[in-house]
Amino acid sequence: MNSNIKNIIGFIVILITVNVIGNYIYARFDLTQDKRYTVSQATKDLIEPIDSPLVIDVFLEGTLPSEFRKLQTETKQLLAEFQSENKNIAFTFLNPLDGENDPIKVQEQLFSMGVTPAEVEIRDNGKITVEQVYPWALASYAGKSVKIPLLKNTLGATSQERVNNSIQNLEYAFANGFQKLISTKKKSVAILKGNGELDDTKLASFLKNIKGYYGIAPFVLDSVSINPERTLKQLLNYDLIVVAKPTEPFSEAEIYVLDQYIMNGGASLFLVDNAFQQIFPETGVPYLVQEDLGLNNLFFKYGLRIPSKLVKDMYSAPIVLAQGTEDDSQYNSYPYFYYPLTASANAHPIVTNLEAVRFSYASALELLESTNNKTVLLSSSPITGLVSYPAALNFDVDIPHFLQTVNEGPNPEEFSAGEQPLAVLLEGTFTSALKNRIKPFKISDKQLPKDESIATKMIVISDGDVIANDMDKGRPLPTGFDKLTQTMYGNSDFLLNSVNYLLDENGLINIRTKEIAIPFLDQQKVITERTRWQAINLLLPLGLLAILGVIFSYIRKRKYQQ
Repeated sequence: MNSNIKNIIGFIVILITVNVIGNYIYARFDLTQDKRYTVSQATKDLIEPIDSPLVIDVFLEGTLPSEFRKLQTETKQLLAEFQSENKNIAFTFLNPLDGENDPIKVQEQLFSMGVTPAEVEIRDNGKITVEQVYPWALASYAGKSVKIPLLKNTLGATSQERVNNSIQNLEYAFANGFQKLISTKKKSVAILKGNGELDDTKLASFLKNIKGYYGIAPFVLDSVSINPERTLKQLLNYDLIVVAKPTEPFSEAEIYVLDQYIMNGGASLFLVDNAFQQIFPETGVPYLVQEDLGLNNLFFKYGLRIPSKLVKDMYSAPIVLAQGTEDDSQYNSYPYFYYPLTASANAHPIVTNLEAVRFSYASALELLESTNNKTVLLSSSPITGLVSYPAALNFDVDIPHFLQTVNEGPNPEEFSAGEQPLAVLLEGTFTSALKNRIKPFKISDKQLPKDESIATKMIVISDGDVIANDMDKGRPLPTGFDKLTQTMYGNSDFLLNSVNYLLDENGLINIRTKEIAIPFLDQQKVITERTRWQAINLLLPLGLLAILGVIFSYIRKRKYQQ
């Protein structure tokens, strides 16, 4: 008896000791193959300085289909990991429409905030109902709030594939939102003006996306003609320049300013059109013609050239055409080969898990030998053709001819050029475009002029419209959203990733490369084999209990019969 009491007391002492130690020593072990429950170091570094409550409301609650329940579960587990890293993080799951007397009013309020629902099919015993789900989170910190999209839209993807992509993107989505809340805008971006670039209304969505991270200001190059050295020094105050679809040629002095900005380590994002529409007066037919902006003189020494070739791609976005007259008009979508939809098998974090990006009248980029490293971020499909300038836009004046081409199918011989680079990342050291050449002006500051750059980064995109947003009733639509077809492309994410990468936000963007394998049930098998598995789940445990009962009874009889 005394021995039993000692054992019990010893067990209690050990239990209390383990609990006391557990209050001071905390560890979690992730034994999954894809390390889905391991928060990346970049995210840990981001949330570590949070010193006051960061509250997250997640709108994933209520009746959900199986794939959205997986998204809900993964979100809970991820937020629990965040909370284990920093106790100031708190989260709640709720249904925004639950218990509301006027759900329509709540829906309108959510829509005004940009929180839009996703319509999903719920299958139960072969019956299909459509429900609205709000896959969003609202994070609040230090008097600021930011909405976080949990569902990543993917063109042509099934509901399961869409949720799987969203789960892959969860950590990045929250880290992205947290950075907006705690960012101090340490780095600055100059939007170049003065050479016919896109105006602010066309850049409104892009500027809105990046202003949560960086300081933004317009920078007019016109002052180069008055005081080029002072202009260069002012430009060097910015960490990144964005050149969005210039339409007027750059002077030699402007080229030299841009060149020396890059030589001194400035990052740059160029979105350059090589095609400009012009109507030939003799025929009235619109053509795309090439105009020299002078930028090839800059790019050539950097290992890049924009040749005189227009890309047409079988894998392309649609164009909407009106057929008929007045009240009988019908609007139909047709694939338009000059609107390439680009994708990338590249594992670079800028394009990982990225939706297709829509281009418009893009030129092919040619890679040349140079001292820097080059990475093709986006390219056309293997079924691509190249067209020399001038290129006629037949559908504008001859719709029957265009429709005939669509209906009968294009000539395969016209699409044999293979994949063509459309967006290229250059990084490393660059050789000055004006090395061993007469300079357009003299720089008195001996530390500024350089023939070889310090390490820097540049992205060149062969279409300025990639960054442009459409307008609707005077309001800018999201970059990459086609209001005629109501389709959202990946332009916005691509540009934001590009800016983050160029400004060395590698910790945040590398989170995008995290791969998580999510197993989904085959819904067809669930329906057809439902009865069988219900029977197995019901009868198998009962059968095992019966067998164990018989065995136990047999052993007991033998024991006591002896």
